[in-house]
Amino acid sequence: METTELLKKVRKIEIKTRGLSNQIFAGEYHSAFKGKGMTFSEVREYQYGDPIKGIDWNVTARFNTPFIKVFEEEREMTVMLLIDVSASKVFGTHTQLKTDLITEIAAVLSFSAIANNDKIGVIFFSDKIEHYIPPKKGKQHILRIIRDLIEFKPENTGTNISEALRYYSNVIKKKSTGFIISDFIDDDFDTALKIANNKHDLIALRIFDKREKEIPDVGLIQVLDPETGQKKWIDTSSRRVRMDYANWWKKTSEELKEIFSKNGVDNTSLETGEDYVRKLMTLFKHRG
Repeated sequence: METTELLKKVRKIEIKTRGLSNQIFAGEYHSAFKGKGMTFSEVREYQYGDPIKGIDWNVTARFNTPFIKVFEEEREMTVMLLIDVSASKVFGTHTQLKTDLITEIAAVLSFSAIANNDKIGVIFFSDKIEHYIPPKKGKQHILRIIRDLIEFKPENTGTNISEALRYYSNVIKKKSTGFIISDFIDDDFDTALKIANNKHDLIALRIFDKREKEIPDVGLIQVLDPETGQKKWIDTSSRRVRMDYANWWKKTSEELKEIFSKNGVDNTSLETGEDYVRKLMTLFKHRG
């Protein structure tokens, strides 16, 4: 891609996502993330208006009067983006590729982090760690991230989420907030997810396209798995074929939600071509 064209794309994404960053968080940033990075300071007697969830029930029982835990907010936090750059992300049948949606969301989160004086870093992964951008602050750092999101070309095509999570836990020593942005077309990352979320605060954003959850009736077609290179003929005119695929998608989605739920990982699914703002707002408000 020519430098001039690249700069235009970076600028376009910057203008769009900076505004969306304010819209999505709307003051919820601190409660959604900083609240997860609080350190215990002391207990004091409960005062009218204090949140009930902050009551220290052990101390309250001991003194027979309500006491509340007081926390001190960490001045600075690190936000990490774990970006899936496997071949399956270059797919989209509506108005947007999955990789385009990933780029937008990553930019929104990056601008939100620097607006709140936090560091932001990125791990690009396929079935190996493709590229690592150490966490830093500043607009130039964000623009570098956006540029890499647009033009980075991975060496491998597969997906290994466990490898990305292990690398994340090893390279970032201090507790941080990590966003896994992927279509989660992978198996057996349950254990790695649990270990990483015990150390960090993980949030999973599943990216998908409409045609990944349902097959249209368009007759006999040949499909390609971009990660393995395998080709297969499918008769989409068969109602049974379409129903079997829809059931598989539903079962896979339910299993994925169960994995996130049992490991305490907040998550949401975002579809290409759809407005993702409301879903992200709902997710972050829930976290607050």
